[in-house]
Amino acid sequence: YPEIGDRESYLLYHEELESLVKNIPTLKRARFWMTFSENYITHLKVLENVGMTRIDPIEYQGQKIVPLQFLKAVLPEPASLATNYTGQTSIGCHIRGIKDGVEKNYYVYNNCQHAAAFAEVGSQGISYTTGVPAVVGALSIVNGSWKKPGVFNVEECDPDPFMALLGPMGLPWHEVMDGSSPFTT
Repeated sequence: YPEIGDRESYLLYHEELESLVKNIPTLKRARFWMTFSENYITHLKVLENVGMTRIDPIEYQGQKIVPLQFLKAVLPEPASLATNYTGQTSIGCHIRGIKDGVEKNYYVYNNCQHAAAFAEVGSQGISYTTGVPAVVGALSIVNGSWKKPGVFNVEECDPDPFMALLGPMGLPWHEVMDGSSPFTT
């Protein structure tokens, strides 16, 4: 990952995959990857092994409870941990395809420092990289650059006005064209 280095990455389901393959019918493969520390994976495995990640109700002292909902209630609120976050996020898209008969590779990404996000808005980088694009999307609708009737997904809109606002709103992005990217498969 740019400026971060190698990390163990996990292939996951994410809802964007459903809309991307629907709205970009020529797409042959779309995958979503995330990284997690070994510490996080160990804790998750323990919680899973003892049944705390279950979503089906169980009986406990005469009441029905959902273990995952109980776990959420007893764990610290994620925002309360932001003061101690270090490092950075790295979010990107690696796109490979044929353009004008030539194979092309394109990688666009943003890195966001947790400490900088906390200093600016009092949250960690993950919340920041979720909130800023939502604001930019809303501004794109309000300013008329995304003007479509009905309900639509972002990939159905012109990306240029969105990307033009993204950097000035706090998420500068970088491009790597036909060079090496962290993801080659």
